[in-house]
Amino acid sequence: MSYIRNSASLVPIVAEKLFYKITTVMRALTVFVGIFSFYLLGCSQRMDTQVPIRASELEASMLEPVAEGLTQPWSMAFLPEGGLLVTEKSGELLLIEGGNRRVIGGLPDIVSIGQGGLMDVVLHPGYEENGWIYISYVSPTGDQPGGNTAVLRGRLEEESLVDVEVLYKAGPNTEVGRHFGSRLAFDRGGYLFFSIGDRGARDENPQDITKDGGKVYRLHDDGRVPENNPFVGQAGSKEAIYSYGHRNPQGMALHPDTGKIWIHEHGPKGGDEINVIEAGKNYGWPLVTFGVNYSGTPITNKTASPHMEDPLFHWTPSIAPSGMAFVTSDRYPDWEGSLLVGSLKFAYLERLVLLDGEVVEREKLLDGAGRMRDVMQGPDGYIYVSIEGRGIFRILPM
Repeated sequence: MSYIRNSASLVPIVAEKLFYKITTVMRALTVFVGIFSFYLLGCSQRMDTQVPIRASELEASMLEPVAEGLTQPWSMAFLPEGGLLVTEKSGELLLIEGGNRRVIGGLPDIVSIGQGGLMDVVLHPGYEENGWIYISYVSPTGDQPGGNTAVLRGRLEEESLVDVEVLYKAGPNTEVGRHFGSRLAFDRGGYLFFSIGDRGARDENPQDITKDGGKVYRLHDDGRVPENNPFVGQAGSKEAIYSYGHRNPQGMALHPDTGKIWIHEHGPKGGDEINVIEAGKNYGWPLVTFGVNYSGTPITNKTASPHMEDPLFHWTPSIAPSGMAFVTSDRYPDWEGSLLVGSLKFAYLERLVLLDGEVVEREKLLDGAGRMRDVMQGPDGYIYVSIEGRGIFRILPM
């Protein structure tokens, strides 16, 4: 009886210990489920691009060489008197005429760091009257090592740029080699727009209007800040900023009908975007994105916010877009009104069909031709592409 009595008295103690262990396991499981659910929530909202891409009969054989043997032709601009300006990322500005090429002097110091170097080149809308050429590049000017994106203008005189003026220099310098931007475009009002990437400081620059990086900027053609820029007069702000919350815009173009500036920008792993730029708007990076970290972990669980602008379109998975041009020419059947974008990652040219401001169809052109760095419509109505490791080519209509 004593044995039975003592065993019975142990039952509550054993039950209590068992309950404690079960409770501890359940709590740990609840924490795990919560963390895992957050991860799934972050990933589940990151839908793949909803418009599938289709293959095209336009193959690499439809390319006609204009200038071969180039290494990293970042951008190109056609001169009205004939000739083609080409920027090599390494720092050379080339003038190509009739199969000959010359190196143009007169550029300031340029550093090639990682993704940056000598980048975009565009002509002033009134180039035939004023001769101004605009260039974006990585400038080492400053008290710190490395460099940051700058924009200059100058005039071409024989084999050199003259009257060179630096219109904007972002700061501070950094030796980080990524996310310089940088594209240039003029709108119909004669304002100069340009982009600078977040410079690899996603948590510091894009959402802070007192800092350069992760922004689209707007200036007068002579570098003055327009009085009606959205952040003029705000204490500490970079008054040249026009929009913010960008990651790394490497495409910029003027919409031929609306007159608005369109950009596309690199996302991280997923979440490349097309955005229509509006004054003072926040485009979300890194607080909202369809992309995730390269490791696959979430950046945020949000793909949209009522206080931020939604992208017009996103590529998930990423294509690493570069270069951007609207087709207004009738040289290519059914292409008029389309948007062309180069893919660095997959080495093709993408044609996006637009309807009422939305992407309704995608076509893969020139598959495997090479890393498409830039695309533009020439004054002759033909489409030209710059391909890394190859050169400049004209697309022949089928």
